[in-house]
This record gives sequence, structure tokens and C-alpha cells, in this order.
Amino acid sequence: MEIAIPEILWEFYDIPSKNWLVTKAGSGHINETYIAAGNQQSWVVQKLNHRVFTQPEAIEQNIRLCQTYLQEKDPNYLFLAPILNKKGCYTTKIANSYWRIFPFISEGIAFDTLSDPKQAYEAAKKFGELSRLLAGVPLAQFKETIPAFHDLNLRFKQFEQALTEAPKERKEAAAEAIAMALANREIVDIFGKLKKTLPLRIQHHDTKISNVLLHKKSFAGVCVIDLDTLMPGYFLSDLGDMVRTYLCAYDENETDLAKITIREDYFKALMSGYLSKMADILTAEEKTQLLFAGKFMLYMQALRFLSDYLQGSIYYPIFYPEQNLLRSLNQFQLLQSIVEKEKNLEQIIHECLT
Repeated sequence: MEIAIPEILWEFYDIPSKNWLVTKAGSGHINETYIAAGNQQSWVVQKLNHRVFTQPEAIEQNIRLCQTYLQEKDPNYLFLAPILNKKGCYTTKIANSYWRIFPFISEGIAFDTLSDPKQAYEAAKKFGELSRLLAGVPLAQFKETIPAFHDLNLRFKQFEQALTEAPKERKEAAAEAIAMALANREIVDIFGKLKKTLPLRIQHHDTKISNVLLHKKSFAGVCVIDLDTLMPGYFLSDLGDMVRTYLCAYDENETDLAKITIREDYFKALMSGYLSKMADILTAEEKTQLLFAGKFMLYMQALRFLSDYLQGSIYYPIFYPEQNLLRSLNQFQLLQSIVEKEKNLEQIIHECLT
């Protein structure tokens, strides 16, 4: 695959243009990310997916608001915003594409799955720290970078529409996943009630393990990355996505569902790390919904994969036709594992809170 960063991009920055060694980086579904390596300096270069993020200026505004607030609240906090171009902007438009350049953190590494509970602890602690530091930021000027991104009511309606419009053969192939979606419909109802009482907070909204850098050797948390969805939301989003991506030894692309289960020691590490920063910030009601956060996110992601499959896989990139269907079944299996282990997991939460 040919990797091409526009040569003109470097002219917008105070960075010498030279023959960078460019490699593809990251495992995200949305943006294209590259490492431009030199002998003494390297950069992370990212092409923003403008079809998903239709308002790059909203991303820029939210990041600026957070960066300004954090610089005053904790000047030593490592907030990995894009570097400014010569016009003082985070984003550079070239033709119809939007590009950003970030500092390359050489001591940090992004994992796709975890092999040590300490990784779960440190990652959850870093995301919890970001939520804690932003707990007092005024919300009025923030914008939705993806409208209704984690609105489960909307995602369920999209699933219902996809189900109505899907070809017969796709519905038949997805019968098991569709049955699971309908059987867990109460999660939508619970979320609808919680929206009326939970406080809005600035959330990252994409706290999968690959969006936090950990030290290569010690696994100590280095910094949170991928700030495009930093916007108002509910704590369910950030904690839920950590539950979704930290607790299984295999990621959402694993097709052997017998391997998909919750590792309780990782769950304890995750909750300990997150609550070490957030226990005295969360409301009493939020503390009663810590396990529901995982159910909420797993169910919503399963719905999104399933809806995309029913629509012909127009959103998530796939490598074979049934991939989004199998991703959906994977997430439903992990949700079932939480339900089966609920008593033990609630006891772990109680221990972490006390």
C-alpha cells in the first residue's frame, strides 16, 4: 500500500521538509495515522476522516478550550494536542483533506489488547485523571464533534431502521445477533431514564486501550491520545468503553466466541485505577451505575456493528463480508459474560469504592 503525506503539508509548519520514513500506525476505524520518522525528530501525522468528522472546527474549538483550562489548572499535565501550524491552527486543509501533526512520544506505546492487569489500572487511571481535571470546565462553549455519538436511543432507532430496510438474506444471516439485540432492549430504557438525572461531563468518548499511551517497559500511564471526540457526555461513555476494551484477552475482531469472557482481575484493576481519580468526583447515583456503564457500551457497540452489517458495511472498514456481523456477536458475547459474572463484579466495585 502506498503511503503518501502531501509534501506541501510541511510548508504549513515550522518543520523542515525532508525525506521522512513514513509508516502506517494505529488500529483505529476512522482516521488515517502515520509516523514520519527522522534521525533526530519524529512526528505523528494524521488525516482526519472528514466524512465522520464533518465539522473540524468543532474539534479544534473543544481541544483549545480543554488545553487552555488544563494549562491553568495543571500546567504539568501532558495534554497531547496537535501542534499549531503557521496560521495558529491545529488543522491544515489541503485540497479536500484535513491534516494534523502531533509530537511523537517515543517512550509511549498504544496497545490493542492487554496482557497485564497493571496496564488496565494505568490506562483507567489516565482517563480518570483527564475526567477529574476537566470536572470544572464550563460546558457552554463546547460543541458535539459527532452529534448524538453515544445516544443509545438514537442507535437503537438506527438499528430498527437498518433491520426494516435490510435484504432478507442479511437478516437471515444475522438472526442470532438480531435476537440478542432485541433480548437486551431494556438497556435502552435504563439509559433513557439515566439521561434525565446524570450530570454532563467532558468525556473522551473513545477510551479504548489504543487511545492511551503507556510506558513501553513499566506500563505507567503516559498520556491520553485521540481527542477528536472530547465533548460533553455522561461518565457511562468513558468508563463503559474501558470495560469494553480492557477486560477480554481478545479484541472485537476475534471470531472464536468461546474465547470472549471477562477477566475479573483486569476488571478490578480497571475499577481501582479509574476510581483512584474519580471516586470523590462521581455522584452517588453515578456510583450505582458503574457496572451498567459496561453493559451500555457493549450493547451500543454491538448494535452499531450489527446495524452496519445490515446496511452493507458502509461505516466500519472490513476485510471480509461477515466481519461486522461477527464483531457484533463478539460484543454481545462479552455483554453476556458481564451478566453471568454480575454478582462478583458488583462485589469488586464495592471493594474499590470502600
